[in-house]
Amino acid sequence: MSLITFTFPQREYTTNPSEQLMHLTKGIAESELISQCKKGSLKYQELLYKQFYGYAMGVSLRYSINRDDALEVVNDAFIKVFNAIHTYNDDKPFKAWLRTVVVNTAIDQRRKGLKFMANTDIDEAPPIGQGATVIGKMNAQDILNLLNLLPEIQSTIFNLYEIDGYNHDEISKMLDIPVSSSRVYLSRAKEKLRKILSKEEPNL
Repeated sequence: MSLITFTFPQREYTTNPSEQLMHLTKGIAESELISQCKKGSLKYQELLYKQFYGYAMGVSLRYSINRDDALEVVNDAFIKVFNAIHTYNDDKPFKAWLRTVVVNTAIDQRRKGLKFMANTDIDEAPPIGQGATVIGKMNAQDILNLLNLLPEIQSTIFNLYEIDGYNHDEISKMLDIPVSSSRVYLSRAKEKLRKILSKEEPNL
């Protein structure tokens, strides 16, 4: 299958691209979009991209420093999607498959830096204790609003474990860090979030 040739955006749309093509995708079933993409239709690849752009960007932003980096991840992820879409199992939700590709693409982009931070900062990590208990009162939006207050390695691991459902063994392999480091950084992230919420550490 050849690479897609339509032009990806170089900066984020002023309006959601899914809205721009709403009149084109309305009435087209997701299964039809995917089926035509598997046949190599550039038209349907562009429609699929613009329909799921907003979702992919939302996932990417949780793992990126800024919107430009997030957009680069989204574009790279969709290239991977279209090159491997023939392997997609139609029995599984497409969004779940796309999310996995976006997350892996974001981690690939940042792995070296995250590994460096983990290796240089882990000695300062506090032991896992009662302060690292699950923050049960936080809803998803609360968490997303606070993640940018965490150090990058903590934010990434919190995202992977608490939001996207990866376990510590999987995170260890994705970031090329020890399982123990993954556990400690998750503990640190929860502790910092707890302090922020309780106003014990307002200047974090």
